[in-house]
Amino acid sequence: MTSFSRTDPSILGRWWWTLDRWTLLVLTLLFAVGAILTVAASPGAAARIGLEPFFFVRHQFAFMVPALLILLAVSMFSPRGVRRMSVVILGAGIILVTATNFSGIEIKGASRWLSLGGFTFQPSEFVKPCFAVVAAWMFAEYRQSENFPGRAIASALLLIVVALLLLQPDFGMAVTVAAVWFVQFFLAGLSLWWVGLSLAATLGLVTAAYSIFPHVAKRIDLFIDPLSGDSYQVTTSLKAFQQGGLLGKGPGEGVVKGYLPDAHTDFIFAVAAEEFGGLAALAIVGLFSFIVLRGLTRVVREADLFVLLAVAGLLTQFGLQALINMGVTVQLLPAKGMTLPFVSYGGSSLIASALGMGMVLALTRSGYRDKVSAA
Repeated sequence: MTSFSRTDPSILGRWWWTLDRWTLLVLTLLFAVGAILTVAASPGAAARIGLEPFFFVRHQFAFMVPALLILLAVSMFSPRGVRRMSVVILGAGIILVTATNFSGIEIKGASRWLSLGGFTFQPSEFVKPCFAVVAAWMFAEYRQSENFPGRAIASALLLIVVALLLLQPDFGMAVTVAAVWFVQFFLAGLSLWWVGLSLAATLGLVTAAYSIFPHVAKRIDLFIDPLSGDSYQVTTSLKAFQQGGLLGKGPGEGVVKGYLPDAHTDFIFAVAAEEFGGLAALAIVGLFSFIVLRGLTRVVREADLFVLLAVAGLLTQFGLQALINMGVTVQLLPAKGMTLPFVSYGGSSLIASALGMGMVLALTRSGYRDKVSAA
């Protein structure tokens, strides 16, 4: 029972009764799923590299509390506040992503991380949600006044962000950012000519990446022909699904986490399937689907174009990232190092996911929105 009445004029009272509490509940369940699977998958990963068993567990749990607080705090923002925060974080994020190309920490051939004050973080994770909001703002401003170069600004931001991501290189995240931009551009009134041009540009980008980046070519070739190279991780992941069956082997009884290198990050979905079963894996899919569909239904008739575009972009990003992670795990997509939001180990991913979903909760609040379009 809540202590807030519907007539409570306080900030917390208005927040509670305008918030989408069902989405907040499901997000809380994802936090819980992430905590359980981190405990299940991380000890084996820590032992393989000589760390004490609960090293990753402690680190992930240390980020969960601030992530939840960020989620709740951001959900109280007005649309104007969401825009302003996104501009600041996007600007800082672009600077920091640029810095990774010069002084970043290289892991598995990619320089995506920076070390600051003893903490290692991935700046591009924070660029993603803020780019979606700023691009939505620019598209909305263009529709209100065609003299305002909003469409050009959003497109220039896309080129800058994608170029920086490809330099790291992080092709998967570049594709995700481009997909968000395309969805928003389409909803903002993209003509069929631009649709065709965008699709052609996407095809050209994939072809260029295949030709330029050896790791991209290797992953695509391996997806088309699993016998053409080392498919150990995906093959092991599929075995985990087979061994788990419908009901799973039981908590702590899985074995895949003991020898699958990225069991606590990119392949944590396989750990869930082995220990808790295919039904549990489907339930996780259901949680992500609920959040995306629930958010879209709340803005489908939204009169404020900025809110509509921002929520659509944020949910596209959230759903696409989850789809890529789970699709790779069951060999429906080429291998790509992408975390499962709120579930995989990683402080940057967890905090950035909380930031993005906090924005969604803020923008989908009913009956209490700041409709001022100017910053």
